Amino acid sequence: MAKQLKITWSKSTIGCPETQRLTIRSLGLRKLQHTVVKEDTPELRGQIKKVSHLITVEEID
Repeated sequence: MAKQLKITWSKSTIGCPETQRLTIRSLGLRKLQHTVVKEDTPELRGQIKKVSHLITVEEID
């Protein structure tokens, strides 16, 4: 079974570049403190790395 990642939007994107705002939206996050669960893929890891200062990530089984 593939790992899953629990991603929570924890800091505002005010003052951040537009590409980071779009990355937050593409992760499926809609509001501050919103949480989504996604399958762990290399593409998702790249998006997480780009906005790692704005989100918190937990691995779940």
